[in-house]
Amino acid sequence: MKRDSTCMEAPIWKIPQAGCTNTPSDFPDERVDQRTCLICGDRATGLHYGIISCEGCKGFFKRSICNKRVYRCSRDKNCVMSRKQRNRCQYCRLLKCLQMGMNRKAIREDGMPGGRNKSIGPVQISEEEIERIMSGQEFEGEANMSWSNNGDSDHSSPGNGVSESNQPSPVSTPSSSRSVELNGFAALRDQYLGTPVSTHYQYLPHLFSYSAHSALVPPQTRSLDPQSHSLITQLVCAEDLEPLGTPMLIEDGYKVTQAELFALLCRLADELLFRQIAWIKKLPFFCELSIKDYTCLLSSTWQELILLSSLTVYSKQIFGDLADVTSKYSPSDDELHRFSEEGMEVMERLIYLFRKFSQLKVSNEEYACMKAINFLNQDIRGLTNASQLEQLNKRYWYVCQDFTEYKYPHQPNRFPDLMMCLPEIRYIAGKMVNVPLEQLPLLFKAVLHSCKTSVSKE
Repeated sequence: MKRDSTCMEAPIWKIPQAGCTNTPSDFPDERVDQRTCLICGDRATGLHYGIISCEGCKGFFKRSICNKRVYRCSRDKNCVMSRKQRNRCQYCRLLKCLQMGMNRKAIREDGMPGGRNKSIGPVQISEEEIERIMSGQEFEGEANMSWSNNGDSDHSSPGNGVSESNQPSPVSTPSSSRSVELNGFAALRDQYLGTPVSTHYQYLPHLFSYSAHSALVPPQTRSLDPQSHSLITQLVCAEDLEPLGTPMLIEDGYKVTQAELFALLCRLADELLFRQIAWIKKLPFFCELSIKDYTCLLSSTWQELILLSSLTVYSKQIFGDLADVTSKYSPSDDELHRFSEEGMEVMERLIYLFRKFSQLKVSNEEYACMKAINFLNQDIRGLTNASQLEQLNKRYWYVCQDFTEYKYPHQPNRFPDLMMCLPEIRYIAGKMVNVPLEQLPLLFKAVLHSCKTSVSKE
């Protein structure tokens, strides 16, 4: 859907356009409520978590505490906090939230909107407790319970079971391996495996005895079921694994403009989308669904498919060649100041997801299964045969599990780790829709730079 940046600018950034004269009727709240946010000085919208603050700082504090994020300051931990500069240092922003009395106990444990207790006011905590929160020590006890609790998730971090041995992100590091927006693996497993076994899946009886405690059981060598091998081979054959054809080479010394980088991103998206359309026509179950359902599925999942492929099979080009191009783009101060909260969240999650995929080293077979499972989403509205989609989804869910247990017997948590990536990809893709188009070049530059830097250090 086309977005008019002229119409969007004022609501997103809440900045009046230059040359406009605002009357009291333009901002009816201004005369009534002149309070300013105690964190950044922006116009406050009320009492949030115990203190007067704006919507931006309220959301930032909630995400930071719910996701158990640990930030780093590249300066002296005394950065200036203002409306224009608050996104430059997340460490100092969270530090000021705590110092000004924002009460983390007022945040609902389920992460849903609304405070846990409206009567809770600001709190004064010691410097020692602030340091424990800022360093992540306050969350370490909870982080150690990640997958050991039957694989359950308390919806608190995009970590999804990634090992804490990963190098910390220069932007943020979720100190817990639990999940924020994601359904826990145990819930998904129970949903699929708690139903009667149809004859279609009885050739994989060992899959139904999967346990999240399988790490305690020594891995047993076994062969891959022939039908699993056949289905995975068909999926891999449907994939176009050739390098992307969009030119991403640039002369040394050339300065890339925002418009040029945006045009390149559009060409890449076009090629990746074209490959997804060609992929659908080669799927082994292509004749089993209607064209209407395929159209509905593609229109709802194409962003997720592109994101998944960019993080896996095309990652060398995206985080290599494209990163080299974005490094030659220098955003203006105005672009940096206007970078939205949605962009910051997408950036953090993409960097973390890149680290997770880098750690897992997803094979082509696993990628093909993950892509099919994500595409066969029976919860999408407008489908004519959701039950058939559910059966196909189960088929490749079981096949992927069979393959990972066969190929990686010493990684009992590998399959749930892979599956937990899918709802995170869906969440990120949904959030990216809210990022203004003109901010995409800066978003890609920040993500690719951080990811490429982390790879070079390893």
